[in-house]
Amino acid sequence: MTHPLMDEITFNADGLIAAVAQCADTGEVLMLAWMNAEALALTLNTKQVTYFSRSRQELWRKGETSGHTQELISAHLDCDGDAVLLKIKQTGPACHTGAQSCFFKDFT
Repeated sequence: MTHPLMDEITFNADGLIAAVAQCADTGEVLMLAWMNAEALALTLNTKQVTYFSRSRQELWRKGETSGHTQELISAHLDCDGDAVLLKIKQTGPACHTGAQSCFFKDFT
C-alpha cells in the first residue's frame, strides 16, 4: 500500500529523509534516524519502525537484536516534506547506550 503523501517527500541526495521518533504518550523526543522510501513504506505498512543504516547501507528494524522495539502510532510529514515525525510506543530504551532517549547530553 502506497500513501499519497509519499509523493510529497523530498529525499536528500542519498535518497534519505530524517525521521524523529517521539514517545506518543509523553511527547519526549527519543531519537533521530534516517529512512529511505522502502523503510518508510515498511514502517507504515507493518507499524514496526524500520530505519536505514547509513553506516551499514541496509534496512534495520528497531529492536530486531536488542528487543527495544518501536511500534508506530502515527506518522507525520513536515511542511517542507524533508522530515518525518514518528509517534511511537517504545519498548525498552531507545538509545543504543541504554539511555531512554538519545538526547541526554545537555548543553545548558
